[in-house]
Amino acid sequence: MSEDARFEDGEDKALNIGAFDNSDLEIVSSLIQDSILPANEIKWLPTSNKLALLINRFRWEDKNLSLSKDREVERVQSLLMISHVKSISSSGFSPKQRDKILSILSTSFDGDDGGSGNILFVLSGNGGIRVEVDALEINLRDVTMPYIAPSGLSPDHGID
Repeated sequence: MSEDARFEDGEDKALNIGAFDNSDLEIVSSLIQDSILPANEIKWLPTSNKLALLINRFRWEDKNLSLSKDREVERVQSLLMISHVKSISSSGFSPKQRDKILSILSTSFDGDDGGSGNILFVLSGNGGIRVEVDALEINLRDVTMPYIAPSGLSPDHGID
């Protein structure tokens, strides 16, 4: 009998995962929560109908191990690639604000599993990004080595 994958299985490994339905997206959303996204790292690739976001992701999967070994928490640069994109819109910021730093709070999908709909990114400061897709297909892949979070702190939302 095989075991299901666990959150902790990714502790010291680069992530490379996909989301094709709402349950997959919940996992990706938890992994990219509190990611830092410079506005100039959002790239629309119209010839391939893809949207690429280069995020600085907090390594939630490594947090408990870091704390137990009394070492600093880490971030890693990750590429979030969304396929089957029809349109993109934003609120709370303009894509022309190239120096704007965004923070991803959550990600959701309002369509049926396997169907068309909108991927919604809720950003801190009342911002958002809506990505209309023909089908849900997201890939999250770490593309750098982890690095010590400049603040040395874990994100904290004041909720126990």
